Amino acid sequence: MKLPEPDREFLDRSGITYRVFDDDTGMLNVELIDFPLPPGLSASTASVLFRLSASYPDTPPDMWWVIPHLTRIGGGVIPATEIIETHDGRSWQRWSRHLDPSAWRSGIDSLESYVRLLRTELGSAAA
Repeated sequence: MKLPEPDREFLDRSGITYRVFDDDTGMLNVELIDFPLPPGLSASTASVLFRLSASYPDTPPDMWWVIPHLTRIGGGVIPATEIIETHDGRSWQRWSRHLDPSAWRSGIDSLESYVRLLRTELGSAAA
């Protein structure tokens, strides 16, 4: 499975450093490296992992994972981030975020849409 060209173009155009890798689960992993975080979180950048199923882009990504594990700068736990999972031999904090099924438009939405959601959710968590 390869990352669709429109997604590659978006990531390149946005100046987001990333790497793409397969694992033995059949998922395609896209790691955003040194992704900038909004003020109010416990780090200024993070690696963000999207795991894309074989049915992507017809179905949306489901959740994302981050390193380092984030909290609010005041020390509060961010809801639905308490689970730690290992991917690529590293310990990731899972951000359990799910789109309403009608929110993803097959053939229209892409990683650009999902990164927009990521930024919105990170901003809400930091507030």
